[in-house]
Amino acid sequence: MNSLFSLTHFFTSHGLPLLFAVVLLESFGIPLPGETALIAFGILASQGHYSIVWVIAVAAAGAIVGDNLGYWVIGRWGGRALFERWAFLRRYSERFLPAAERLMSRHGGKTVFFGRFITVLRYTAAWVAGIGRMEWWKFLFWNAAGGICWATAVGLVAYYSGHAAADAIQRYGIYAAGGIAVLLVVGWFVTHAGKKWLEKRL
Repeated sequence: MNSLFSLTHFFTSHGLPLLFAVVLLESFGIPLPGETALIAFGILASQGHYSIVWVIAVAAAGAIVGDNLGYWVIGRWGGRALFERWAFLRRYSERFLPAAERLMSRHGGKTVFFGRFITVLRYTAAWVAGIGRMEWWKFLFWNAAGGICWATAVGLVAYYSGHAAADAIQRYGIYAAGGIAVLLVVGWFVTHAGKKWLEKRL
């Protein structure tokens, strides 16, 4: 009970700037518990410590700013410069960079949007988008959409369901991500097959 009280006191004392900083740094590329912080602040909002609207807005802002910093600093400027600077990386880049550029050209929007909901991609998708030279305006649109949807979904689940939801997200998050991926693949297959069937019929 004392540890829970200390944790609550820590979050309430440092306020929403702490949430912004943790989410921003995770989105930039430092593996910090950004989603865990959002869940914690969502629960605190349900207890009357914060407004859930502000929690969602601050988390979304941290995600968008952090991803854009990762896109430019690590992806567009740092990543490509490193690949071109050293010979052993240059040889690797001959395989990696064209693949990254093809991925961003064909599936960049989906990768950036859904990457926000998957732990590892949450702090690497922006790098890949930058290294793959995805157009910034396109990156910004999908990044903002993903950040807002992620902050809203996770924040509201934590706010309305409290500790039970937090435990479920922490425990089953990876399985939920896998389920979403399976549904997307099945949905694509059904749509693609249906389109071919209609073309044959017509």
